[in-house]
Amino acid sequence: MKVSYRWLLDLLPGAALDPDELARRLALRGAPVDGVSEPWGALKEIVVGRVTETRTHPRADRLTLCTVDAGSGEPLSVVCGAPNVEVDAFFPFAPVGSILPGGVKLKRARIRGESSHGMLCSPRELGLGDDHSGILRMEGEHEPGAGFIEAAGLDDLTLDVEITANRGDLLSHLGIARELATDTSGPPELPPLSGAGDLSLEWKRSPSEPSTRPRPTEVSAAGVSISVEEPELCPRYVGAVVRGVEVGPSPGWLRRRLAAAGSRPVNNVVDATNYVLLELGHPLHAFDLGKLRGSAVRVRTPRIDTGAGAGIPATRAGESRFTTLDGEERSLDDSMLMICDAEGPVAVAGVIGGRDSAVGDDTTEILLECALFDPRSVRRTRRALGLSTDASYRFERGVDPTGVRDAVERALSLILAVAGGEVTGPVLDCAPVPFEPTSIELRPARIERLLGVPFATNKVRKLLHPLGFTVGEERSGRVAVEVPGFRSHDVTREVDLIEEIARTWGFDRFPDDLGSFRPSTVPDDPFFRFEDEIRDELDARGLLEIQSPAFVSEAEGEVRLQNPLTAPEPVVRRDILPSVLRTVERNFALGNRDLRLFELATSFSAPPQEGAPPREETRLAAVVTGRKSPTHWSTESSALDFDCWDLKGLLFDVARMVWGAEARVEPENRLPPSGFADRFAPDRTFAVRSATDVKDVLGAGGLVTGLDAPAKAGEVWAFELALPERPVRSGTPVAAEISPYPASERDLALTVPDEIDFAAVQESIVGYAGDLLESLVLFDRYKGSSLTGSDRSSLAFRLRFRSPKRTLKDREVDRYVARVLKALERLDVEQRS
Repeated sequence: MKVSYRWLLDLLPGAALDPDELARRLALRGAPVDGVSEPWGALKEIVVGRVTETRTHPRADRLTLCTVDAGSGEPLSVVCGAPNVEVDAFFPFAPVGSILPGGVKLKRARIRGESSHGMLCSPRELGLGDDHSGILRMEGEHEPGAGFIEAAGLDDLTLDVEITANRGDLLSHLGIARELATDTSGPPELPPLSGAGDLSLEWKRSPSEPSTRPRPTEVSAAGVSISVEEPELCPRYVGAVVRGVEVGPSPGWLRRRLAAAGSRPVNNVVDATNYVLLELGHPLHAFDLGKLRGSAVRVRTPRIDTGAGAGIPATRAGESRFTTLDGEERSLDDSMLMICDAEGPVAVAGVIGGRDSAVGDDTTEILLECALFDPRSVRRTRRALGLSTDASYRFERGVDPTGVRDAVERALSLILAVAGGEVTGPVLDCAPVPFEPTSIELRPARIERLLGVPFATNKVRKLLHPLGFTVGEERSGRVAVEVPGFRSHDVTREVDLIEEIARTWGFDRFPDDLGSFRPSTVPDDPFFRFEDEIRDELDARGLLEIQSPAFVSEAEGEVRLQNPLTAPEPVVRRDILPSVLRTVERNFALGNRDLRLFELATSFSAPPQEGAPPREETRLAAVVTGRKSPTHWSTESSALDFDCWDLKGLLFDVARMVWGAEARVEPENRLPPSGFADRFAPDRTFAVRSATDVKDVLGAGGLVTGLDAPAKAGEVWAFELALPERPVRSGTPVAAEISPYPASERDLALTVPDEIDFAAVQESIVGYAGDLLESLVLFDRYKGSSLTGSDRSSLAFRLRFRSPKRTLKDREVDRYVARVLKALERLDVEQRS
């Protein structure tokens, strides 16, 4: 938010804050100042000049020769073409060598034969308005040669303050001033308005009935009626009629103040509403009363008629399109809250006014609007229209429900001061849903438990009072705190009040030492511990965990977000691996070739039936590429890169850790089924399957194709694996005593058909070798012409047998080996002779 430094000082007359101290205090309160600029810094070289003499130019009737005292000690001759130049009057003067805001550097010139040593400037030449009819005359007495910025009251600074989304109360100068106020400086005070007198208003209020009873939804006075047909979307609507206004340019002080806060002046009526918006944070809007048909205001959604015969809703004719103030024609739907006159829409509630009811130069009667709108409704409408305004930005975050009257009275005072006119009749106040202030019970003991520092009730009152909170007396260890209306949107719980205490006390004042605490007795969810075990395992293998955004393009997801952060990413991801691969591509672009990455995240898929929530599944995705160990002279460089066997080994270990010892990792000759990333080469793909159902695919991995990789990059191997809803445990490991007896080993050379999976041979040997088999090792593989059949390979296994109780005899071991060979015959596996 753009904030005027001088405006803040006017609101805090008792505070002496230089810009640096002001920025420091705001940063400690959670609203850092991102930057400071001088809105009129380009006018530093402009000075005050006094015209001491004028005479007609001898060669041009419309030009005047002026003698100007610019404080240099000698008079300067200046040629001026303005009709309003006068002797002894003060004007902004640009001396020779100065640069005007447009970038023009002034030089000594001869105009129709006469020398001109500078320029007397108009408002447009100084960037202070569009008026170029004459030079800018300065009111009052000034010192010739003094800086024009200081003399004209332009010595202001614009602060760019970062406001968090929950602090809608800080979207105003008064809200910022509250944060800076202390007991010594006193509460903020609204500065007097130039030319404004006393304003005495009569308010037409709804009867003061208990809040549980319904309130009237329509009021009328001064020939105008206001009705609210959607009380839940508009709990209060206030209107005031002003007749006899003269629309025109705003006075200089008002234009300068708006410009310092980043707002563009329009005319005196619109500028008055914008001034109050920036000062109090409450949006207002002025309608041309003569353009409101029927002198009526109806707060409603576009009317809906029943479609003929089919009962289909349809927008009323003429209310499906609406032209807003910016001249754009926009489409409406039946959920948008509109401000209508007797015949149709005239404004989009809380967002923008309409072109046809806008205040113009010929306006003499206005209806000033100030209302409360539901933040969710405004946000939904604003997003649907693709439009954001100063008003919608504040309504979305919540405005002060108790500040409506102050905003109306402030705006009316300013309108009467700058545009004239007279308030006709009472102010129309339609409040079908009254505001009820929030009271929160605060426990001093709870404050100490959370902050580690005790705070007495008097200290709490001293900290919260400058922020607008009313702190009662302590009773039974509890204090009732009434929340002001401007904080009713974000302070709703006891912990919110404690945060305010900590923020006001100062986070930098809390002790650095760690106080005593009691750890929670509630254990972590088993699944969280399970995820940590997976992380530990992958960390031990040298993989680094990453976290990538879950928002993706429509091509990568099925579940659409109701409120996407960006238009190109309107859905959440179905697969995790594509996001990890984008991280790989970014690393490739930065010159990183050797990568080991993994991510644990949630995938989202379409619901099984309409109306059901989306399906969520925790998944693990991992990528390895490049060298698996540092380069060394003793090893060939080609042997250092990750290959399919490295991936299969990693996937095999992780799959059994996640799904238990019965999980299977098998080659897959086709792309993985739907549900996993289909980026793997068909002939180098593995599928993870359940032991109970071979059709149940739990994950897939393989060689990644279609990646944007440089020529120096190695092959990229990856997998994505679904995690079970609950951890699968294979049982508790049992420690066994090491046998003191010798082992007996047997080597088996087997010829195996190439279509038989190695895992099947291994499982068959383990299954039939008996409980005394201590280890099984494959130590050789051979394929050559000496084998019977070109479709067979020779695998050499070493079996080690050992008993924990005695020394084994050869005949016992031979029986186990014979049983293994008999079982292998079923797989067409033969012992090699």
